[in-house]
Amino acid sequence: MSDFTEQLKVIVGEQYVLTEQEDLLTYGQDWSKLYQADPLIVVRPASTEEVAAVVKLCAQNSIAVVPSGGRTGLSGGAVATNKELVLSLERINQISHFNAVDRTVTCGAGVITEQLQNFATEQNLYYPVDFASSGSSQIGGNIATNAGGIKVLRYGLTRDWVTGLTVVTATGEIMRLNHGLIKNATGYDLRHLFIGSEGTLGIITEAIMRLTTPPKEPSVMLLAVSELANVSNILEYFQSKIDLMAFEFFSQAALDKVLEHRQLKAPFEAASEYYVLIEFETVSEATTDEALMAFEYAAENGWLDDGLISQSNQQAEELWQYREGISESISHYPPYKNDIAVTPSKVGEFLTAVDDFVKSHYPEFETIWFGHIGDGNLHLNILKPAAMALEQFKQTCAEANPDIFKILASFNGSISAEHGVGLLKRDYLNFSRSESEIRLMRSIKQSLDPKNLLNPGKLI
Repeated sequence: MSDFTEQLKVIVGEQYVLTEQEDLLTYGQDWSKLYQADPLIVVRPASTEEVAAVVKLCAQNSIAVVPSGGRTGLSGGAVATNKELVLSLERINQISHFNAVDRTVTCGAGVITEQLQNFATEQNLYYPVDFASSGSSQIGGNIATNAGGIKVLRYGLTRDWVTGLTVVTATGEIMRLNHGLIKNATGYDLRHLFIGSEGTLGIITEAIMRLTTPPKEPSVMLLAVSELANVSNILEYFQSKIDLMAFEFFSQAALDKVLEHRQLKAPFEAASEYYVLIEFETVSEATTDEALMAFEYAAENGWLDDGLISQSNQQAEELWQYREGISESISHYPPYKNDIAVTPSKVGEFLTAVDDFVKSHYPEFETIWFGHIGDGNLHLNILKPAAMALEQFKQTCAEANPDIFKILASFNGSISAEHGVGLLKRDYLNFSRSESEIRLMRSIKQSLDPKNLLNPGKLI
C-alpha cells in the first residue's frame, strides 16, 4: 500500500493524495446518505493524462476506482463502500476552446453546471440543462448519469448537448470520441455508450458541449390544484396553446417543508393538495395573452383553485424557490428516494396507485411527491421517522420497493429517470429492463472492464 500511495503522489502531487478519515468520508459519499463510505484513498488528478496514469496504476494493482464529481447524486452511484480508490475530478475544471461558429465549448469533467451556464451567458448563448443542484453538480457527473432536470420538456437531456467526449478506459487508454461533429455516420457512436453509464465503462474527463440561443425573458405561473386528475388536464391544455419550457409539480407536504426550511411566505392564502409550476418563453405579448387565456379556461373548468404569474425575472426566481428548495429541505431526514418515470399521460393514475399503496401498508411514513410532470418524471420521497433507526428504515423501504416497482412495471415505467441506478436501484433493474437487455449490458461491461475495476457493484 505504501508503494502504491507513493506512486500516486508522483502522478498527481503529494497534496492531491488524501488519506485523512475526514477526507475519505467526504469524498466517499454522495447525497443519498444511505451507505457507509469506506474508501481506500482519495486522488485528485488535474488532467486526462493524470487520470489515465492513475487508472493504469490501479489496473496493475487490481484496485477498484470510484469516479467522483459533485457527489449530488441520490442513488449511491458515487459512494465508495469497499476500499476503492476515489478518483475526484473536481480539479479538471477548465472551460476552453469556445467556438462561436459551432456554438460549442470544451469543459473538463469537474466544471460546475452553473459555471457552464454562466459562461454561456457571457457569450450571449445558453446552456439549458438545469436542476436544483446546478451550483454544485459537475458536468462529468451530469453526463455519466445523463441528467435531465427542470427543462427537459423544451431542451431534452444532457445527452442531447454532448457533441464530443474524452474517456479513460479501464486499462488507462484515452479515447476522444466524435470531436464535436454534428454529422458522423461512421458506425457505432461510442460517445452515447458512455453517457449514462455511471462510470462503469470508462471515466469521462472532458466533453465538448453544445450551446444554444438564449430564450426570451421567461414567465412563470404557479397554480394551486386540488384534484390530481386536473394536473393532466392543465398540461394538455397549456401545451396546446403555448410552447412550455417547464411543467413542474409538487404536493402541499413538499411545499410545507420548503416554507419551513427557507422561512418563506406561503404563495396562497389557502392550501391546496397540489401545485403546478409552469415556465414559458415570453416571445411576445400574444404569448402572455395566450397563457392568461389558458389560465382563465382552466379556472372556468374548475381545474385550479388559485394562481400567480411572475411580473419580472426576480418574481420568476422567487416562484421557482418553492420547487427547487424541496430536495434541500428534506435532506436531513434522510429521505428514501425513488426517482421514477412513466409517460406524462399516466402520471396521475400512477401516482395515485403508489400513494394508496404506501399509505395503506406504511402509514407511519410521510411521503413527499414532486417532479417534472411534463416529461413524466416523478420523485417519491419517503421520510425517515425520527424514532426509526436508519438501517431499519432502509430495510423497510427496500421491502416496499418490489411492490412499488411492480406497479411501475404495469405502467411500463422506469425505476430511474435521472439519478441513475447506482447501488440504490441496482437490484431492481429487472423491473425496467428485460433479461436480454441486462445480459447485453453485462457483456458490454465485461468487454470494456473485464476486471470489474470501474465503479464496481453499481448499475449491474
